[in-house]
Amino acid sequence: MNQVSISRRDALRTTAGGILTATLGQHAVAHQPPKNSGLIDVHMHIVGSRLPGVPVADNDPVRLGPFAKDDLQGPQRLAQAIQDQAKRANVEQALCMPRMEISDQDPLGISETLKQAKLLTGIKIHPIGLAHPERFDRDHLARVEEILKQGQVKGFKAYLGYLHYDATHLGYRAYYKLAAKYNLPVILHTGDTYSKTAKVKHAHPLQMDELAVDFPDTKFVLAHFGNPWVLDAAEVAYKNKNVWVDISAILIGDQAYFEKMEQTGVVERTIKRIREGIEFTEAPEKFLFGSDWPLAPVDVYRDFVRRLFPEEQHAGVFSANAKGLFGL
Repeated sequence: MNQVSISRRDALRTTAGGILTATLGQHAVAHQPPKNSGLIDVHMHIVGSRLPGVPVADNDPVRLGPFAKDDLQGPQRLAQAIQDQAKRANVEQALCMPRMEISDQDPLGISETLKQAKLLTGIKIHPIGLAHPERFDRDHLARVEEILKQGQVKGFKAYLGYLHYDATHLGYRAYYKLAAKYNLPVILHTGDTYSKTAKVKHAHPLQMDELAVDFPDTKFVLAHFGNPWVLDAAEVAYKNKNVWVDISAILIGDQAYFEKMEQTGVVERTIKRIREGIEFTEAPEKFLFGSDWPLAPVDVYRDFVRRLFPEEQHAGVFSANAKGLFGL
């Protein structure tokens, strides 16, 4: 029997349509929100990441979010799209990833996130600061610590793979120590990337076991569950009490693409594979909902994540686990 082949890479080209459709209120399928209210999305991009090798486009920033060449062309329209996504998915709080763009005035790459956040209503934005492996000099770290003292960020993000440094590199270690000092989790990109220049060996989740052992007072989050090395990531989370899992971007694409993946069995096969990893950890309290918007409409991705966990675990995965970990 012939089967339609679906490429995760192709999904990047289809994501835009779903975001715009959602913004215009033209969903073909009604999505039922989880019974618990006030969802927390621990992985969103509301400004461009500016990561090396990540594709950008000239078209509408509302449609492509961080993949637009200049997401500041239409901040009001982008704000409306974010608000629409949050309302549809019942998301009240979101952790937003930083830009790979820092300065003495903005040592953590959060200034554009803060500007965009001021335009938003109905959703509370928490910036995540950039852990830059090339900037660990004393002066830079002093500027970083001043931001931490002000409570402006809820954690650090290490763009492993996109940047060609192991998670154990000296340049990252100072950030892990600061994270422990200020009780801030470190979100680590693990697994596949969306950059042709990335080196995925730097993002393999088994590396993170070394971090968890060497920095027992630091809390680490494995973004994307290390996909496709899900069982490796599961072992790291199972073994180490200071490791959590962000379940974002396991599947990507707009609503129509998700429907196509449903019809061809991709969704069901993925659910089976991810559930195996979840069960291996024996710790559903370590899992966090994240959409990685705009790689998928938030409500569509929410409904996918609901199927990964039994209903009695939804309150934790969609809210309580994040509240406890990030102090929200």
